[in-house]
Amino acid sequence: MTRLRKFGVASAVVGAASAGLAGVAFAKRYVIGRIRLRPDPEASEPFGELRGREAPITTSDGVHLHVEIDGPEDAPLTVVFCHGYTLNLDSWHYQRRDLRDTYRLVLWDQRCHGRSKRTPTGDSSIDRLGDDLAEVLDAHVPGPCVLVGHSMGGMTIMALADRHPHLFRDRVRGVVLLSTSAGKLAELTLGLPAIVSKLLHKVGPAAVAALGRGGALVDRGRQAGHDISFLAVRLFGFGDSSNVSPTVVDFVESMIRTTPTEVIAEFYPALMSHDKLDALDVLDGVPTAVIVGEKDWLTPPDHSRAIAAAVPHAQLTEIPDTSHLAQLERPGVVNDAIRDLLKRAAGEE
Repeated sequence: MTRLRKFGVASAVVGAASAGLAGVAFAKRYVIGRIRLRPDPEASEPFGELRGREAPITTSDGVHLHVEIDGPEDAPLTVVFCHGYTLNLDSWHYQRRDLRDTYRLVLWDQRCHGRSKRTPTGDSSIDRLGDDLAEVLDAHVPGPCVLVGHSMGGMTIMALADRHPHLFRDRVRGVVLLSTSAGKLAELTLGLPAIVSKLLHKVGPAAVAALGRGGALVDRGRQAGHDISFLAVRLFGFGDSSNVSPTVVDFVESMIRTTPTEVIAEFYPALMSHDKLDALDVLDGVPTAVIVGEKDWLTPPDHSRAIAAAVPHAQLTEIPDTSHLAQLERPGVVNDAIRDLLKRAAGEE
């Protein structure tokens, strides 16, 4: 083949590839554009703008935690919200909005997330999160309280039960565990064929660790890949993705995108090794609500059923057509379940 012909073939290949990439980019913009043009009743909702009284603390190992207190100081119960992996306290937007007039609320960013600082000791374990929660309670919850935890936040509450069981019943009068797990996350199939899932779990930890080592570079790529992240969050974070508000999806995507890749990598092993099923005995006699979306693929309903089975008298709510972000996808259902639990914790039922 002559050099001219080789050049022509190479040019054709590059041209075809460029055309293909351009086509994909156009299709992506077209799809996202159509999604954003739909009527959006949440477009004017002030996500990320609700603020309380700042009351930061510094933990015993030197981490500055961002804490906010909202609602009336003389409320008989304090509700403490513990957010999930890669999110921050703003993920409780609807719960704060609807409960702040009646209850005293304490919301905090878990270490390395949101406005809280990175850990200088490298301790990104679930047990350490449980200790952090104990210190938040000591600093800002002088009376009875109810704990509400989503995903990793639910695991934080389980770690508190394991390491500080004396706090339950007297101080902690109720618990809400939302879209979470007591363990065995490393066995999830994620809806994939068994052989693919097994391979994913085998290579996953090394792949996540490698991403963490190149965190700064990966973060720049994540900023540039906003549209792809939007579609991924919409597809996997919500059960009824065709009807979810694009404003809500943008809100969640921005929280995830602003969580550094290094933080995601540091906490991943702790989530996969989490096992606190035995600690659930501490919740015996404590009003407990367990809530999960029926389409949750990150912490599937079987995990919530196992928690409910281990906690006597726990009330299990499975929400149809809902995935992992139930507090944002079905806030009315979640808020009703929280209110019912608060009444039980206050002895009103």
